[in-house]
Amino acid sequence: QVQLVESGGGLVQAGDSLRLSCAASGRTFSIYTMGWFRQAPGKEREFVAGISRSGVTTNYADSVKGRFTISRDNAKGSVSLQMNSLKPEDTAVYYCAARLSPLLTQGLHTYDSWGQGTQVTVSS
Repeated sequence: QVQLVESGGGLVQAGDSLRLSCAASGRTFSIYTMGWFRQAPGKEREFVAGISRSGVTTNYADSVKGRFTISRDNAKGSVSLQMNSLKPEDTAVYYCAARLSPLLTQGLHTYDSWGQGTQVTVSS
């Protein structure tokens, strides 16, 4: 099983940018489809972005499309989430997740491994 550790969260103002990183260890990183999810207080965890094993295919939640970009570096065993034009409603704990299947999905229950999360707070 792969171990995931997120970093890069923090407190920013609306309109600012932030870059989250997720470092993987334990197994060959390139065999995993990767995703970012988030969970705001009192809400369910939701899909944010996903990226295929090769990094060629990505998909995004409508709420972040055009503002967030997911990328990966298989040589370094990492996946990143560049977040631009942040809004207060982006405030949440952000989680990195991995799944062994090559299919790119948005369902959180389809992911096998999770990080501990990193807090992102956007002030208005």
